[in-house]
Amino acid sequence: MELGAIFTTAFLVGFSGAMMPGPLLTVTIGETTRRGFIAGPLLVLGHAVLEILLVTLLVLGLASYLAADWIHAVIALVGGIFLIYLGWTMYRDAVKGKISLQLDKETAGSAGMHPVLAGILISLSNPYWSLWWATVGLAYITTSMALGTAGLAAFLSGHLLADLVWYGAVSAAVDGGRRFMNQSVYRGIIITCGLFLIGLGGYFAYHGFNKFL
Repeated sequence: MELGAIFTTAFLVGFSGAMMPGPLLTVTIGETTRRGFIAGPLLVLGHAVLEILLVTLLVLGLASYLAADWIHAVIALVGGIFLIYLGWTMYRDAVKGKISLQLDKETAGSAGMHPVLAGILISLSNPYWSLWWATVGLAYITTSMALGTAGLAAFLSGHLLADLVWYGAVSAAVDGGRRFMNQSVYRGIIITCGLFLIGLGGYFAYHGFNKFL
């Protein structure tokens, strides 16, 4: 496979995966309503830092550990608890009126967890993210490394660009829609996102716990 083909297919596969609903998409919507467009790229930056580190570890032989049942169970359980906490804080702050659609720059920058850190932790909290990298991602890495470092760089850049394009587009759409949104609609979005994260976290934690039984 040529470098161009590796980049293109990595972009398309990554883009299709990024478009699937999940915790990172939900937090991107919620944080964009808090901070504006920049939230999306910052979340992707945190996500990218983690993925670059993970690819490095996979190249060094981490794949067999990530695929182990007990690792998957631990990630699901701990990640589920984290998502429940994150969803609860979003829900609580929206219900209590602690967040406002008209945030000044100082308030917006200090609201909640920093998006780069959130991007890292949210990715870690999703057990299917690590499983994807231990299977599909590793297959791509093996194929791309046939062309050496350039092949690996082509795969990783295509994959990360897909995340940036999608979540950047989501942030732009949400940020642009804020001018047509009143306070009640805004809080409703945050409440919905919070409840979704609580439900998803409960699902992850339940399945993680069951693996220990």
